[in-house]
Order: sequence, then C-alpha cells, then structure tokens
Amino acid sequence: MSVPCRFPGPPLSAQAQGFSPALALGTSVLSSAGARHQLILAPGAGQVKTARKLLLCDPEDRYVDRAISLQERRHSLITRWLVGLSIVAVLWFVLSWGFGLLRASIRRSQIRTAVVDVGPIDASLSATGNVVPEIEQVISSPVDARVLKILKHAGAEVRRGEPLLQLDVSQSVLAVEKLDQDLAITSNQQARAKLQLDNTLSELASQVEIKKLQLESARLEHQRNQQLFKDGLISEELLRRSEVAERQAGIELNRLQESRRNAQAATAAELEGLALETAKLTKDRAEARRVLELATARADRDGVLTWSLTEEGSTVTRGAIIARLADLRSFRVDASVSDAYASRLGTGQRAQVRVDDAVLSGRISDVLPAVQNGVITVRVALDDSSNALLRPNLRVEVFILTDHRDEALRVRKGVSTSGEGVQQIFVIRGDRAGRTRVRFGIASFDFVEVAEGLREGDEVIVSDMTDYLHLPSIRVH
Repeated sequence: MSVPCRFPGPPLSAQAQGFSPALALGTSVLSSAGARHQLILAPGAGQVKTARKLLLCDPEDRYVDRAISLQERRHSLITRWLVGLSIVAVLWFVLSWGFGLLRASIRRSQIRTAVVDVGPIDASLSATGNVVPEIEQVISSPVDARVLKILKHAGAEVRRGEPLLQLDVSQSVLAVEKLDQDLAITSNQQARAKLQLDNTLSELASQVEIKKLQLESARLEHQRNQQLFKDGLISEELLRRSEVAERQAGIELNRLQESRRNAQAATAAELEGLALETAKLTKDRAEARRVLELATARADRDGVLTWSLTEEGSTVTRGAIIARLADLRSFRVDASVSDAYASRLGTGQRAQVRVDDAVLSGRISDVLPAVQNGVITVRVALDDSSNALLRPNLRVEVFILTDHRDEALRVRKGVSTSGEGVQQIFVIRGDRAGRTRVRFGIASFDFVEVAEGLREGDEVIVSDMTDYLHLPSIRVH
C-alpha cells in the first residue's frame, strides 16, 4: 500500500505535499514504471513543485508513479530506434570512408601498363570464324539404288580409289545389257543396209552398162540408115525410127545413171543415220558402265571422310549425297560478320586470323550475298592454308582490315583501352596515377589510336580500373 511521503521541515504547498524540502533543483525520483521525474524548485518561493504526477511512496520508501500512457511509451520507443539507426549510419559512413582511403593506393605488380608510342595501325572489324577444309568433295549417288554395305565411316582417312560404300546395281546391270542388245541390233541394221546398197548399186551398174551398149547399137543403126536414106535405099520412115530408138536409149541410160546416184545418196544417208545411232548407243553403254562402276563409291583424292551414310539397306535417289570427303592439307576460314558492316566488306580485303597466340594473314575471297539472322558469311583465303595450327571446325578470331594509318599515336589494347570513343583511364606520372579523359580513334586487334588526351611516352594503366574510377588519382607503389 502506497502512502503520501512526509518529510521533516516547514510545511509545503498542496502541489508539493509529500516531498522533502532538502530535494535540490533537478533532483529526480523513480516511478513505479521505472521513469524518473524531475523536481523543480520554484524561484524565490522556497517550495518544491513537480512537473509530473504526485509522487507516492510505499512502506519501503520506494518512489512510484501512476501508469504511463501508450502514446508516451510509443514516442519513447521511436526515439530509441531513431538514435540507434543514426549511430549505425554514422558508423557505416566512417567505415566506407576508411576503406576508400585504403583503396587509394595500388601495387604496380597488380596492374598492367602500356606506353603510348607512334606507329602504324590498321582499323579492323572483329568477327568469329570457323576453320573449314578448303576443298570438300561431295559424293552423290549415280543411280537410284539401295545401300548394300558401308565400307568407311565418318572420320576415316582414305586414299584415292579406295571404296567408301557399295550400292545395289542390279538395275544398272540390266540397263547395260539392254544397251548392248540395242547396239547389236543397230549394228546389224547398218550391215544389212550396206549390203542392200551394194546389191542395188551392182544391179544398177549392170543396167547402165547394158544401156550404154544399147545406145551405141542404136547410134550405129541410125548412122547406117542415114547413109542408106541418102542412097535412096530406105524410106524416110525407117530413118526416123532409128533416130527415135537412139534417143530413147540415151534417155534410158541417163535415167539409170541418175537412179544409181540416188541409190548411193539414200543408202549413204541411211548408213550415216545408223552410224549416229550406233555411236549414241555406244556412248550410252559407256556411261551406263561408268555408272555401274561408280555404284561402289570411291574416293577420287586423298582425304578424310567428314560425313557418310550410316544405315545399310536404306534407299537413295540419283543425285543424293551419300558422303563428303575433305582434303585436310589446306583450309580456309568462314567468318560471320554483322550485316551492319556489309557496305565495308569486299573481295580482296586483307584479313588476319588469330589462332591461339599466332596470327595468320589472308584475304577475303568471297562475300556470300545471303543474310541469315542479321549475319553475313565471309570466306577468307589464308596465305598459309596448310599451317599446322589449323584444325577442322576450330573457332578463331577474325579481324577484317578496313582502314590504315602509317604514323598514329597508339597504345596497346587492354580492358581500359578496348574501343573507340571517350573513356576515363589512369595515366602514371611519378608515384601517382591520375584519372584522365581520353578519346580513342580506330582500333586494330593489338592497338587503339589515341585521338586526344595523351602524349607520346605516357604510361597508362590498361588493366581493369573500374573500382577506382570514382577517385581522381591513386598512389602507385
């Protein structure tokens, strides 16, 4: 049970009843809720007044108070949280500032540098490419056939003339046999036509000779009758008959001679036609036999089989691809370039291909006109197409040269000096590296042109400095 506190001394006012007169200005007492209340001495009055509720004391002389409202407790809790968050923010700022001071220096062994110099530089377009065999032969099926046996599989090395697979050639054999029969029939027709011509010509020749004799006889008879008519021994009628007989014999002789010439021409034409047909059949038979031989597909050069049919018994049509044979002694590069650079590409342009750490030179041999998914395919013919580093389907970097400077201010490429335009890089002067605004020009695969911001002899940091770009300078040690 709490009772009002009573203290010795002069009586107090009603507002300060229960408080000791010895309590000084600013003295605080503890309430039942744990809150402290400050007692204030009224100036010149000699009395103590409280700014809070009337204090009570229990039998054990502990100062207690009435319950504090929910609003006051919430206000106190928010105040505590705000103070704590403020302290955390200040600590975070101090720690970040301290780490920034620690990063303001860097060891030279942790960075890569390059010196600005003057020299030639080539502008280039970057592209990716694949190494492919320069010569790849496609082997097609010569006939409609069925695959009997696969003799070589993809990846196998083959020699010239070595069989790759065997096809069913039964139909081709029948075709060859039929052509043999047709050729024999035509040859027989040609022989018979020639014999017939010979017989006809022989018969006509005999008739011509007979007509010649008849004509000679009629001419003699007419001459004799002419003489007899002059002598008055025969009539004019007999003379005219002999004359007509002579003329008739001459006409018949001319007709027989013309018939012989016509027979010769007709038979010659027929024989020529038969000869042409025979020649055609002979060629057809040779082609059929060649196709028959090709039914067992063979390699016509040394190389590697890059692809082949894999299923025995499958049916292939005439002209279908049954194998691919590549010559691995020489290669080319097929590069893929964005169609945005189509106007800057042309045959004959110089190109450089990077294979591991080696650089191979070459020229664009062909720019394919088709655009697929925004990409143009460019074929690069290499000067050293048989280099030992080249392998089929090897991915390489290709740089197509589009511009050239004989004497340009340049610096080696790096993470910080990797492209055209304005960039912020660090230039080392003494033991400090200052952030400098630099504008770069054309770029090759090794160098980039310095358009402004640097001088010859400047040493720049080419490694990644992204974490330091917020600092104007750093110390290099």
